[in-house]
Order: sequence, then C-alpha cells, then structure tokens
Amino acid sequence: MAVMQQVMLSSGRRMPVLGMGTATYPVPPDEIMTSAVIDAIELGYRHFDTASVYGSERAVGQAIAAALERGLIRSRDELFVTTKLWCTDMHADGVVPALQESLRTLGLEYIDLYLIHYPVRLKGDKQMVFTSEDMIPLDMPTVWQAMEKCQGLGLAKSIGVSNFTCRKLADLLSHAKIPPAVNQVEINPMWQQRKLRDFCSEKGIHVTAYSLLGAVGVFWGSNAVLECEEVKRIAESMGKSRAQVCLRWGVEQGGSIVVKSFNKERLKENMEIFDWNLKEEDKERLSLVPQKRLILVHPFISPNGFYKSHADFWDGDV
Repeated sequence: MAVMQQVMLSSGRRMPVLGMGTATYPVPPDEIMTSAVIDAIELGYRHFDTASVYGSERAVGQAIAAALERGLIRSRDELFVTTKLWCTDMHADGVVPALQESLRTLGLEYIDLYLIHYPVRLKGDKQMVFTSEDMIPLDMPTVWQAMEKCQGLGLAKSIGVSNFTCRKLADLLSHAKIPPAVNQVEINPMWQQRKLRDFCSEKGIHVTAYSLLGAVGVFWGSNAVLECEEVKRIAESMGKSRAQVCLRWGVEQGGSIVVKSFNKERLKENMEIFDWNLKEEDKERLSLVPQKRLILVHPFISPNGFYKSHADFWDGDV
C-alpha cells in the first residue's frame, strides 16, 4: 500500500495530498458510493471530500463505519474528511446547525475541514439545481464568525473556503480572526490559476485543486482537459494515462488534489502518481496551454441579479 503524501495546513493539521471526491449528479444509490469509498480505503486513500449538497455524506459515513468494523483502519483519526456549507445555510444562525447536521449524517464527532462552498447565499431548499432568482444578500463577516465558532467548538479541526477569488479572499482576511486554511478551486492544465495560487501562497492559504480532469461526465464538466493535445502527447510519451498526467501536474504545482471516481481500477490508477515526475520541457509546454475557465456558474448569473456576468462573479478572473 502506498504511503500518502501530506501537507501541513495553517491550522496545524496535516492533510493527505490526494483526496477522493464524491460530487456527481444525479447522485448514485448509497450502496454504490459506499462500496467505492471502502475500495478507496482499501487502496490507501485517507482523504475524502464530500458536501451537504452532494448527497454523499451518508454514504461516506457508512463506508467509514464499515472500514472500522472490518479493520481496514484502526481509528477514525486515520482519515481526513472534508465537507462543505451549502449556500442555503450561509447566514450566521445557519452555519453551526448545518455542520451539526452534516456530522449526524456522516456519523462523526468532528470534521477535519469545513469549507464554505461558494461565496453566495441562496433561499429555498438545499439542492444542486437553482437559479439566480434564489440569491439573497450575504453577510460574510458574520458567516465567517460562525465558521470560526465551528472550529472553536471542536466540530471542525480546520476551516476554509471554496471558489473564492483573490478579491474575495482579501475581503475575508480583512476581518477574519482565524484565516482560511484552504481554498478549494478549479485548477487544471487549461485553467492554471497562477495569480490565485501566488496570492494564496503569500497569505499562507493552502490550495486544493478540483476538476483537474475537467469534471468529465457531469453536467457542469467538460472533456476539454483530457482532449488537450499537450496532455495527450505527454501521456503517450511517458506511458501514462491522460488522467495521471493531469493529476501529477496538479501535485507538482505544490497543492493538494481531489479527484472523483467510483471505479476501483481508476481509483488505483489515480494513486499511481507519486513515484515519477513530469519532464521540465513538458511542464514548460503545459504552462503555455491557452487558459479558459471550464467550470462556470450559470445559475448565479443574471442581467438583473447580484452577478451580471461570469467576469463579475469571478472578479475578472475568467
């Protein structure tokens, strides 16, 4: 079994570099996801990424309980579990109860990392499908105070954010007593986010990459990353899969990565990225790939809404 590389967060907690993602739509039956998470634990995965809106927390929790019962892990402390606060709970009185609900669903006493999913507040039910008409005003300072309370209560060992731009991070840092330990964002060879990564490095915020493969197979995803000519050329020249090239590239950027698969062979393949390196000339050529954000947020955008364009939502970084 491979020994998983780890990174140290500003909170003082260690996080495995490779995490198994669980975001997909439509949500599969619990037994499929539970089985996949158990497979991942058997293979050596120790970092699992879920969210209240994914509908995967119960299955992840069931897998952890099964892994403990079967002796695949000795204690829950061997695992690093991330979950996220959904936009409908983005108000001061909603944060702690939302985390407590996630913990009940997961069957855990604490979460290793609790992230704000998007810097947006929504009304209505918790679901992946929504429109800009569901957006309502957000008071980020009081929401972040509640996130800090989650850490203070020991419900979350670390707190952070997801999908935050440099500007939104700067605003958050201006009032935060506990800075975010992590910013989880889209990063892949076609959207490398160098400006954001440099900003986070300067501020001591660890960056976790999602959609390194372009989120193939879901309605918000794209085949563009795996069809990138440079990625295909490098994979062929090195005898690796296209996915492995992208994942290795992500690790070599200095951050951590979250990648979703429920297939045991692909889960194994995704782990086989730590005993080789990309060639310098290949990294240079990847750095020249034309850049385009792939994961857009169409439901947040409306001519009459809070965000009138993607550039508006992403503070010009599109």
